[in-house]
Amino acid sequence: MKQILDRLSLKEKIGQLNQRLPGWDALRVEGSQLIVTDELKREVDQFGGIGSLYGLQRADPWSGRHWGNGIPPERSAEAAALVQSYIVENSSSGLPTLFVEEAPHGLQGLGGHVLPVNLAVGAAWDDALVAELAQEVAVELRSRGIHIALLSGLDMLRDPRWGRAEECFSEDPMLAARLVRATVTAMQDAGVGVVIKHLAAQGAGIGGRNGSGAPLGWRELHEIHLTAARAAAQAGVVGYMAAYNDVDGIACSANRDLLTGVLRETWGWEGIVMADCTALDRLLDQTPDHASAGALALKAGLDISFWDQAYVVLDEALDRGLISMEDVDQACARVLSVKERLGLLTPVPAPAANPVGATTRADALARRLARESVVLLRNNGVLPLSETSRLAVVGPNSDDLLSQLGDYTAPRPTPDPDSSTVRSALQECGFPVLHATGSKLRERIPGGVEAVRSAVDASDIAIVVVGSSSRRLYESEFAENGAVAGADLGMTNGEGVDMSRVSIDPVQIEVARAAREAGKPVVGIVIGGRPHALTEFAGYCDALLFSAFPGPTGGHAIADILTGAESPSGRLPVTLPGGEGVWPVAHDERRETSRGYANASYADNILLGTGLTYSTFESTILSATKTAAAEAEVRVRVLNSGSARSRYVVPLYGRRHVLGVRPRKRQIIDYSPVMLDPGAEQEIVFRLGLEQLGTVNSQGLLETAPGHLDVWVSDDLHPPTDSVRIEVQG
Repeated sequence: MKQILDRLSLKEKIGQLNQRLPGWDALRVEGSQLIVTDELKREVDQFGGIGSLYGLQRADPWSGRHWGNGIPPERSAEAAALVQSYIVENSSSGLPTLFVEEAPHGLQGLGGHVLPVNLAVGAAWDDALVAELAQEVAVELRSRGIHIALLSGLDMLRDPRWGRAEECFSEDPMLAARLVRATVTAMQDAGVGVVIKHLAAQGAGIGGRNGSGAPLGWRELHEIHLTAARAAAQAGVVGYMAAYNDVDGIACSANRDLLTGVLRETWGWEGIVMADCTALDRLLDQTPDHASAGALALKAGLDISFWDQAYVVLDEALDRGLISMEDVDQACARVLSVKERLGLLTPVPAPAANPVGATTRADALARRLARESVVLLRNNGVLPLSETSRLAVVGPNSDDLLSQLGDYTAPRPTPDPDSSTVRSALQECGFPVLHATGSKLRERIPGGVEAVRSAVDASDIAIVVVGSSSRRLYESEFAENGAVAGADLGMTNGEGVDMSRVSIDPVQIEVARAAREAGKPVVGIVIGGRPHALTEFAGYCDALLFSAFPGPTGGHAIADILTGAESPSGRLPVTLPGGEGVWPVAHDERRETSRGYANASYADNILLGTGLTYSTFESTILSATKTAAAEAEVRVRVLNSGSARSRYVVPLYGRRHVLGVRPRKRQIIDYSPVMLDPGAEQEIVFRLGLEQLGTVNSQGLLETAPGHLDVWVSDDLHPPTDSVRIEVQG
C-alpha cells in the first residue's frame, strides 16, 4: 500500500479524500442503455480518480430517481461494474472507487429490501435476529457491487421532538450497543464494510432540533453517547460518520479530541472517518474560508469529505501552511487501507450479473422482526380478537403503506403484492372489515369523523390506527443535504421534521373519540417513528399497541398479534412522555433532588421496558455472585405462569453507585429473550464484566471504582425490595 501512496500525485491523493459527485449523476438510464455521464468524466479528470462514490443506486424524491429513470435492481451490478471500469481505465491513479450507499433499514435503492426502522429493532430486543437480517442485507448489497453501507445506530434517543428518532435503537446505551455490535459484525462478516453514524451525541441536540449543539459534559458524552460507538470499534467497524452537531461548541467533523483522541488514541481503532454531507462547508461559520475549514477537519482526523468544497482546496491549504503533506498522506493511507481490506486493491471477481435481492428468507425474517417489535401497552380483555368479530378499521395509518416504511426508503414497486397494511392484513385473515380514514395526520377530512361513526356503529370492535409518517414526496422542498426543508402536513417524522409537539395530533384524537362514543370496544394502534405522548389517545382505548415503522410487512405482523396467531413480546426501547414538555424522560436520567413540574407528572410516562404478552411471567433472581474483580454472575429463574406459549424478554436492570458520582435512576444491564410454553421455566445466567460493572474515567476508559451495583428483573424504575447488591472494588 505504501507503494501506491508514494506514486500518487497531490491531485490524486486529494481525489481519494473527496466524495463530491452525487452517485445518481454518474450514470444515466436511457431505455436499455446505461450511459456514463459527462459529470462523471469531468470528476475523474479533475482529480485523477474518485475515492468514493455515494448514492449510485439511491432512489427517492431527493435524488429524483424512481422506477421510471433509476437503475433497475436486476441491472445494479452491471451499473456498478460499468462505472468502476470507467474510473479505473480513465483515471491517472488507476484506483477503483468505493461504492457507498444508504442502508439504514435496508438498501435505499430500487428493489432493495426494506426492514423495520431502528426504533422497531430496538423494541424487539433480539440481537440474534438482527444479525440474521443484517447478513441478508449485506449479501444483497454485495451482489449489487456495493462496498460500504451507511448505517444509523449511534444516535441515542434523548429527546422525543427530534425528527430522526426512528433511526435510533434506544435511549439506553447498553441496548443500542448490543444491536450495533450485532449489526456491524454480521454485515462485515458477509463482506460489506459499515460506516456507522452519527458520531456523536446528535440525539442530544438542544430543543430536539436536528444538528443543534449538544452541551454535554465528558461523563455524559462517554456513558450515554459513546457506548454504542465503542461497541462498534470493538467489532472492527470500517468507519464512522461524523455528526452535524457540535459538542460543547466544537463541531464533530472538526473535533480532534473525538476523532483522533477518543477513536484512535484511546480506543486504538483504525479506520476511516467520513463527513456527513455538506458538513465541512458548514464550518465556514467558524473559519474564514474553505481552505481553513478543510484544514481544520483534516487535522482533526476526518478522512473523507462529502459534497464539500473544503477538501477540493486542500492544495491551497497546503500552500498556505495550514496542513502538511503528512496530514494528507495519513488520511489517504486510511482510505487505501479500507480499499485493501474490502478487496479493491487486488483482482476480485466481478459482482454477480443478477443480484440476489430480497430473498424469501429475508421476507420471513423481516416479518418476524416486525412482529417481535409490536409492543402491547394495554389489554382490557379485548385481544386477541374473536374470529367472529366484525371490525371497523379506521384512522389515517390504517391503510397507508408509505406511513409504515420510515425515512430513507426507495419507491416501492407498483403493484406491491407482498406488502400489507392493518386493513389489508385483517381482510386477508377473513374478518369483515369496514374502513374509514377519518382524518389525515394533521388535517381534517370533510365528513371523516361521521364516516368513522358509521363504520363503528356497524361493527363489533373499532381498530383505530393513528401515528406519524416519514413519507417524502417528489414535490417536496429539500435542503442541500436531502432533509425536508419546507412544511409538509403529511410528513411528521424524518430528517428535517423536528416537532415541538409529540402528542397524537388533535385531528387524530377526534377519530379516536368518535370511535369511543359509538360504545364499542376500541383497540388503539400507534404506527409512528418517535416516542409519542399517548396519554390522551390511550384514554379512548381498551387495548393499546405501539409499532415503530414496521416496514412493508407491518400489516401482517400487527394482524399476527391482533388475532393471537402470535403473542406480543416487544418492549419499549424508549420512554413515552406523559405529556408535552415533560422531558427529559429517559429512564436512565440522573436521580434528581427537584420535585419536577408543578403542572405535570412524570407518573404518566410509559417507561422503557414496558410490554405485555398474552401470558404471564414470573422472574426471580436466584443468586448474584462476584467471580472476579470486574466479573459477576447473576442467575435468574423465569416461569411462564400463564396459559399461552410466548416469547418473553427477561431484562436485568440496575443502578450503579460510584463514590462521588450521582447515580442514574435505572439502566439496562443485560437482557435475554426466551420462548416458553405454559408452565415451563428456564434458568438464565447473566455474566457481567467491566462493561456492566465499570465506570468511565477521565480518559474515557472503563475501570472499576469503589461502589456497588443493585440489580433487579421487575420493571420498577427504582430498586425494589427484592433487588440484589453486587459490591464493586476499585
